[in-house]
Amino acid sequence: MRMIKVLFLAQVRELTGTDALDLPADFSTVESLRQHLATKSDRWALALEDGKLLAAVNQTLVSFDHPLTAGDEVAFFPPVTGG
Repeated sequence: MRMIKVLFLAQVRELTGTDALDLPADFSTVESLRQHLATKSDRWALALEDGKLLAAVNQTLVSFDHPLTAGDEVAFFPPVTGG
């Protein structure tokens, strides 16, 4: 089966309660994957809230309309803020 690996980092990992998932490569874009995952529970929806999240595919920062293919590694993480 064609798969993608999904990583959850920092606060996203804390809210979802997991660091990684392997999922079928059934998602055309990062956004379609984000929307699917956000339906798992209220905590997942909060962790993956639109506008409060960055994504990387294969360790490269991407926009949410970035296409996905089998074998991709997708990471979701909050924006980094300095102080």
